[in-house]
Amino acid sequence: MITFLLLLGIGLAAGISGSLVGLGGGFIVVPAMAFLFPDMQPSHLAGTSMAMLLFNSISSTYVYAKQKRIDYQAAIRFAAASIPGSVIGALFAEQIEGKMFFVSFGIFLILIALILLFKPNKPIAWPFKPTVNRSLIDNCGERFDYAYHMPTGIVISFMVGFMASLFGVGGGSLMVPTMTLLLGFSPHIAVATSMLQIFLSAIVSTSTHAFLLNIDWFMVLGLAPGAIIGGQIGARLARHLPAKLLLKLLAVFLIVVSFRLMMRG
Repeated sequence: MITFLLLLGIGLAAGISGSLVGLGGGFIVVPAMAFLFPDMQPSHLAGTSMAMLLFNSISSTYVYAKQKRIDYQAAIRFAAASIPGSVIGALFAEQIEGKMFFVSFGIFLILIALILLFKPNKPIAWPFKPTVNRSLIDNCGERFDYAYHMPTGIVISFMVGFMASLFGVGGGSLMVPTMTLLLGFSPHIAVATSMLQIFLSAIVSTSTHAFLLNIDWFMVLGLAPGAIIGGQIGARLARHLPAKLLLKLLAVFLIVVSFRLMMRG
């Protein structure tokens, strides 16, 4: 019972924080399970986290769809590019050893933290001309106009799919900064679109991990309810909380966790 409550709490925290900033929540689930269940294989950590992310992304995507902030065209194309990477990542997770997994994951978390801490306020000047022009109006009447270079998004989506499935983190941790800094998306549209992309790629990634028997379904039963509820809460809070402060606190948390993981490895 205590284990179930712990998993429920982890799922809730991951669901809220993950959907709030579009990171997916796996960056909380994987370290938490690694510390609480030290005997779990890295591939099982990644697979179980990815299964939880599937439920979290369903919940968050539903709310963002009602808010009309999802760029469906971008999400579907980016997801299509990330799916081959997610399959390859799941297969690689089978081969990676414990020490290498934790050190690699720790470095990955530090990279994400640095992006969150030092990302510029304005999009980076990209040398390629936009190939897509978009205009969205959400359910409150707010208009979002932006243009982006689709091939850049496709290439990065493939790499994000690989890393997300390998570590079980969802991929939004790289995709949201990419969409806002390189592709010119509004942060609100980027977060919402990222959650739909995570959902679509998580279907394939979770299926691959399930086929490889990498998922602890008892743990998923504990994580999923919290992730679903947290996803609803986080997506609704995203409109009201100061995102900059939240990202700074999250970055500090990720740095602490990353060093703990690398010391364990």
